Amino acid sequence: MSAEPTSPFRLPLFRAIWIASLCSNFGGLIQAVGASWMMTSLGASPQMIALVQASTSLPIMLLPLWAGAVADNLDRRRVLLAAQSFMLLVSALLATGTWLGLVTPWLLLVFTFLIGCGTAINGPAWQASVGDMVPRPLLSSAVAYNSMGFNIARSLGPAIGGVIVATAGAATAFLANAVSYIGLIFVLKRWQPDLPPRKLPRERLGLAMAAGVRYVRLSPHIRVVLARAALFGLSASALQALMPLVARDLIRGGPLIYGLLLGAFGLGAVGGAVLGRQLRERLSTEGIVRVASAGLAARWNQSPPYPEPSEPHRQMQRVLLRQIMSRSDHPMSMRRGPDRKLTLRLVAMIAMGAVRLSTEAFDREAGTRTMPTLFARNLRHLRN
Repeated sequence: MSAEPTSPFRLPLFRAIWIASLCSNFGGLIQAVGASWMMTSLGASPQMIALVQASTSLPIMLLPLWAGAVADNLDRRRVLLAAQSFMLLVSALLATGTWLGLVTPWLLLVFTFLIGCGTAINGPAWQASVGDMVPRPLLSSAVAYNSMGFNIARSLGPAIGGVIVATAGAATAFLANAVSYIGLIFVLKRWQPDLPPRKLPRERLGLAMAAGVRYVRLSPHIRVVLARAALFGLSASALQALMPLVARDLIRGGPLIYGLLLGAFGLGAVGGAVLGRQLRERLSTEGIVRVASAGLAARWNQSPPYPEPSEPHRQMQRVLLRQIMSRSDHPMSMRRGPDRKLTLRLVAMIAMGAVRLSTEAFDREAGTRTMPTLFARNLRHLRN
């Protein structure tokens, strides 16, 4: 009798999918650098540059509930194959159009929006499929390894993208992204999951989505989490949206500098994961969230003075902050409940919606300000 595997990497299927997914994550981040820097090189306005991030995050705001219901009711492997193939096609068309000099700022936004749609559909099916790849005792380790792979790509991918854009142009970056999907598609096509037969009829997509919304509406704990996600996304998203302007106008750098700046986010995520293990031994999850939020606010409060935000904006921030900080409910209580997966997707939808709204607001202000790092200004007043 063979011994049970002690690590997900001892399973050939998980190992192959993890490596292919890592390559795909690298490709996606390389494409993101290429798209943002191409919009900058086209001489677009700050509004258009910031809309590159908005066009990518908008589908993640609009589609997660629907995509999650699809992943729960249809063959997840086929959903993954369809999403990956769609993104491969869009990336190939974007690379071809860029090579031929046909891509305009608005057409670039259309392509990034379509890639974002593929990502939004792929995400829930991918997360739910991990349990089909490994035995239940290894599930937590598999999830941790997937997060580690994404953080590796997030740390190195933008820098590699900056090198590719600086040496070979944005079209090559888009082509690299298209090629990165091939390995994962090949592995998924060979994967034949051994799933138990479905005993219950499929739930209608509308009913499945309504169940998640109803669960959130009746849970005060989840509402706190949603408020936090909205506040953070609304206040902090402008940094990445306007990062190309920071690299070009403030640092006087090129695509390589831009890629390094984005890679710093990934390094920070890795560092946070390492420190998080030690902090969880001393603090609750609620305590970690509060300490991290206070640290961000204190650091940004030391930034140089920026133009004052409008009074309605400041009032909105204060209301949200009071609602969040006045509750001590444990945010991880959202683990409970039959509709947890749809709840998590709604959290993602709220966060991405805040990113989308914040990006639109900030990029308008960036068109009339000389300092593109307007994000810092918004958290300076959270403690006022």
